[in-house]
Amino acid sequence: MIFVDNEENYKPYVNLALEEYLLRNFPGEDDILLFYINEHAIIIGKHQNTLEEINQEYVQAHDIHITRRLSGGGAVYHDLGNLNFSFITQNKPENVQNFVKFTQPVVEALKEMGVPAESGGRNDILVDGRKVSGNAQYISRTRMVSHGTLLLNTDLSVLSHALNPKPTKFESKGIKSVRSRVANIREFLSADMDILDFRQRILQHILRAEDGIPQYHLTAADWEAVHKLSVERYQTWDWNYGQSPKFNVQRVQRFSSGEIDARIEVEKGLIHNIRFYGDFFSGRELNELESALMGLRYQEAEVGAKIAGLPIGEYFFGVTPEELLTFLFHA
Repeated sequence: MIFVDNEENYKPYVNLALEEYLLRNFPGEDDILLFYINEHAIIIGKHQNTLEEINQEYVQAHDIHITRRLSGGGAVYHDLGNLNFSFITQNKPENVQNFVKFTQPVVEALKEMGVPAESGGRNDILVDGRKVSGNAQYISRTRMVSHGTLLLNTDLSVLSHALNPKPTKFESKGIKSVRSRVANIREFLSADMDILDFRQRILQHILRAEDGIPQYHLTAADWEAVHKLSVERYQTWDWNYGQSPKFNVQRVQRFSSGEIDARIEVEKGLIHNIRFYGDFFSGRELNELESALMGLRYQEAEVGAKIAGLPIGEYFFGVTPEELLTFLFHA
């Protein structure tokens, strides 16, 4: 196994692009060990509805990155107190869905530090029954990735807020996250250490090499390709939101002129259909407004730009464009 240094990149979309690049382009047949630490971010599972997983107001207010990964499973929160590990190996039947094969070396490294860790469930690492690591996998034609988190000193209060969406009537075929009791590994360490020391301890345990740790150094061409992939996939709205499964959302709120009930169908991130119902008073045909919104991204900025130029107070007496926008995205 060979170690690849991500050279202290902390952007989640760069690190996910690096992981995919190594999966598809690494020369030779060596197994790879990659570590990365991300700035605060929510990483959405491949088959999830992004809007269903996050507290959008909190995420926007705290400038938390949102990006989707290629593996399945639930949404996870990353910050500078979380270490991510990734094993990139041959796509063999004995490796696929064999999470213990890849978590056990990490479990043994934690035990070496005095942490009573154990594999738990299908793809977790637990300490005293609390989750400190979640894991997922994805495959290509010849290689596969098995990657996971290690909560060393993550801000669990931010985690609980960012992954606690406000109640909204979603109907979606997306895979919903299962919330678990989580803990930081730091609670169980006899001697404190920072995230880089922790990474080094894990690395040395897994790659016990008397003559030094075997390492591959990324070339300038490698990094150019990684950044290109980062921009073209992991930083795009289409990937992070538009790839969400088809879903319906219902929002209901009472205004001074009556109750508005909005039913929205979203497909590939776009408003496929929208209808307004309720006992409100209106001076214009609502199908004009509904037609104007169809085809837009279900994105606050894009919808806001559209309705700013429309006579919203005539469609819904007493309602401003700002109030309607807040209703459509935050009710």
